[in-house]
Amino acid sequence: MSDFGILSCGVYLPRGRLDRSAIYNANRWFAPGLKSLARGHRAIANWDEDAVTMAVEAARTCLDGRDRAAVEGLTLASVTHPFADRANAGIVKEALNLSDGIVALDAGGSMRAATSALRDALEGSRTRLCIGSDLRKARPASEAELVQGDGAAAILVGRGTPIARLVASHSVTVDFVDHFRASGESFDYQWESRWVREEGHLAILADAVQALLAEGKVAAGDIDHVVLPIAAGGTVKAIARKLGLKDGAVVDTLSAEIGDTGTGHPLLLLASALERASLGERILVTGFGQGADVLLFEATEAIADHRPQRTVAACVEDGVADDNYMRFLFHRGLIDLERGIRAELDQKQPGTTLYRKRTAVLGLVGSRCTVTGTVQFPPSAISVDPNGRKQGTQEDYPLADRTARIVSYTADALGYSPDPPTYYGTLDFDGGGRLVTEFAEVGPDDVEVGRAMRMVFRIKAEDEQRHFTKYFWKAVPLNEGEA
Repeated sequence: MSDFGILSCGVYLPRGRLDRSAIYNANRWFAPGLKSLARGHRAIANWDEDAVTMAVEAARTCLDGRDRAAVEGLTLASVTHPFADRANAGIVKEALNLSDGIVALDAGGSMRAATSALRDALEGSRTRLCIGSDLRKARPASEAELVQGDGAAAILVGRGTPIARLVASHSVTVDFVDHFRASGESFDYQWESRWVREEGHLAILADAVQALLAEGKVAAGDIDHVVLPIAAGGTVKAIARKLGLKDGAVVDTLSAEIGDTGTGHPLLLLASALERASLGERILVTGFGQGADVLLFEATEAIADHRPQRTVAACVEDGVADDNYMRFLFHRGLIDLERGIRAELDQKQPGTTLYRKRTAVLGLVGSRCTVTGTVQFPPSAISVDPNGRKQGTQEDYPLADRTARIVSYTADALGYSPDPPTYYGTLDFDGGGRLVTEFAEVGPDDVEVGRAMRMVFRIKAEDEQRHFTKYFWKAVPLNEGEA
């Protein structure tokens, strides 16, 4: 048996869950027809998150406990890359503190970019990290605003002890325009849904699945888990009937709980299927967009020991209900609020400084004196130990995955913040090291001296004059059992 296949997976969902009824109630005067979609919640990213930050968090879960030096490649699939001409995958690579020698590239242009990247990785020989991540904008009072969600998923492919192996794959490419977004535009243009269902999902996608089953000589009724990342539940049922899938085989699309997370949704549902799969069970994954990708996997003996750091179910359950539709619109840049003169700052990022300090800024790598053991951030060639100012004795000391505890904190309601007040403070890391940084997703009941925190990769600021996003690490409270 081949030792090449899926080694691990990881997902990330923002904690915010916007109540769809809040969207409908705000727009019912204009679009009463949205009522049928006004049930459940959609996952919403915070103001300091984007496709890159969510990709980092999904990848960290995927790589938990693994040797990152073994990763030889990284692909970030998204239709909402923050940068059009800067390697978004390169930012993820720096945040994960991966080797400079890896291959990192962006994939996009289609909602099936992640499944195409996964197929390419599985047909290669490198240990490769495939990530799908999206934070899409939708026009207010549109169906997409209610149906979509934010999130990311990562799959690690390579040699070792795979939890699932690729049995067969099939792809078709046709210029079927179910929706599109021109370069420089903010919103997708959607085509008529019935035509998309009949000619797209029930023809192109279903035919691709049937072609794979015929090539692999596998009966549809023998598939144990089927990933159909389609928001419309009626369409999913219609495809299942046409293909002859057995009852219960279709993996829950999680549309009611989080929405359609875009490019990464097939990988997220694959991760969900792997959490429930048993030895020998078959998992069929589909991706749709200007054609279709179909991949058939079989779970191996190692699936019994598959224990992800954060399961899909745990990420879904960790959501916090939110009915503040106005805040959602503001954070999406869909309405403008008076921000005051304190927001008038020049956030220019010198490229030279970012390059020289990229390991510290993007990777949160400090230094440790090999003589005294003193840990410090930012790193320096000279130890800060007052009793041992050693020089040239420092080694890299990554801090991002270490637990930190609050030494002191402040809630600043005077300075500008997209989500006031701004919480920040001093942290001491377990094992040494001290850092002053912002906190994310906290309120007055979430911070206290001694509270255990974990670091997350987030947007630090936006240079609105030059349209450059600055990233750094913030602290969020550890959940129970994580400390």
